[in-house]
Amino acid sequence: MQVILLHPRFNRAKSITLGAKHLVLMIAAFLLAVLLAAALLYYVTLRYAGSLPFLGAVATANTAAGVTDKDKYLKENLAAMAVKLGEMQAQIMRLDALGERVQGLAGVKPEEFNFKEAPGRGGAEPTSLDADHRPRDLTMIEFQQALAAMSRDIGYRTDYMNVVETVLMSDKIKSKLLPTNQPVNVSYNSSSFGWRVDPFTGRSAFHEGLDFPASVGTAIVAAAAGVVIAAEYHPQYGNMLDIDHGNDIITRYAHASRLFVKVGDIVQRGQHIADIGTTGRSTGPHLHFEVRIKGVAQDPRKFLNAGTDLAKIATLSGK
Repeated sequence: MQVILLHPRFNRAKSITLGAKHLVLMIAAFLLAVLLAAALLYYVTLRYAGSLPFLGAVATANTAAGVTDKDKYLKENLAAMAVKLGEMQAQIMRLDALGERVQGLAGVKPEEFNFKEAPGRGGAEPTSLDADHRPRDLTMIEFQQALAAMSRDIGYRTDYMNVVETVLMSDKIKSKLLPTNQPVNVSYNSSSFGWRVDPFTGRSAFHEGLDFPASVGTAIVAAAAGVVIAAEYHPQYGNMLDIDHGNDIITRYAHASRLFVKVGDIVQRGQHIADIGTTGRSTGPHLHFEVRIKGVAQDPRKFLNAGTDLAKIATLSGK
């Protein structure tokens, strides 16, 4: 590139030829001047920010803007964590109530598993100098992640406890519907389930129940909860009750002197349903008690002995 210079002092025009090298040097000099000016301005701003009102105002404004943004970020995160904490507290309250119900259904003593008190924890303070094991403060992100993980864990445990409660409740209902309660308060039976000599014919015959001897008027109670499906006089059984307990299980109470329930009545476990008598095919006052599953007679002792075992367990557990 050629530059022509004109001036009154010059006798004639002068020309200067600029090559690529000259242009590069000029650009470099310009950029260096800009950097020096910027550095000088930055130094003056930091050095005299207090004495020059304008510079002080600019610096204060920039600092205030940074602090404001940080405070806003912290407030937003704290508000979100407060909401999450409130949700977790509500979940824990529900979990405590659910735990107490499950505890009761499972027969666990309250003092053995108290949901209201935090479990004891402890341990020695870490002494390792390893950088990965030194104590340190949680960051905001780590704390948020811990809250989220704990919230998920509480949800999982609540779902699990609901399933456990459902199973325990189902088992408890089924146990109430099993004929495990002895229908008469006597210590022995006069005739067992199985083959025996018939008291009327003297021949070998199969006895489909248990005979409980007692005086006329002794109370007969339901061996389990259920619905009365028969309350009538039978030529063989005399005054007879049949109670349906569901799952194809029926109990029969025969030879009663009086019946206190009728067909369709819902009876509770241990409810007074009849009095002992000697009606029908009977040699004396007693209760003939049967348990039938799908119409087939079962040995009532299997159920009554199970009820005795459950009562012992409940007594030992304090329930």
